[in-house]
Amino acid sequence: MALLVDGSERELVNTFRAAPATLQMGVGQWAQTIEERLLGLAEGQGLDFELPAGQAYGVRDPQLVRTIPRDQLQAQCEPGQVPAVGETVEFRGAGGEPLRGVLARCDGQLAVVDFNHPLAGLPMRIRVQVIGVL
Repeated sequence: MALLVDGSERELVNTFRAAPATLQMGVGQWAQTIEERLLGLAEGQGLDFELPAGQAYGVRDPQLVRTIPRDQLQAQCEPGQVPAVGETVEFRGAGGEPLRGVLARCDGQLAVVDFNHPLAGLPMRIRVQVIGVL
C-alpha cells in the first residue's frame, strides 16, 4: 500500500518482500472502498488500483481535532506517563467504546488530539496478490 504525495509514491506497507498479510473481509481491517475492489478475486489474481484522496479512509474532518485539558489526557495514561506527539492515545466514548486519536500537540495545560483516521484525505495506490482464499 502506498500514499501518493505530490505525484510520487511513498510506500506505507509492503508485504511482497516479507511474510504475507492476512485480511479478513468485512471486519474493518481495511476501508470498505478497498475491500469492495478485492471481492471476487481468485487465488493467484493480482490487482493494482488508485483511490483519490478521501475515498479510502474519508476526508479529514476538522471537527475531529479536539483540544482537551492536559489532565484529561493524563487520565488516559499510566501514572507518570504522557504520550509523545505523534503517538496514539485511546479514550472511552460515552458508551464505553474505544476512541483512538493521535496526539498532535501538548503543552503545560492543553493537548490537541486528532481523531481522524491517519490516512484520511490521502490518495492511495493499492497493490495486492491473492495467494489463498479461505
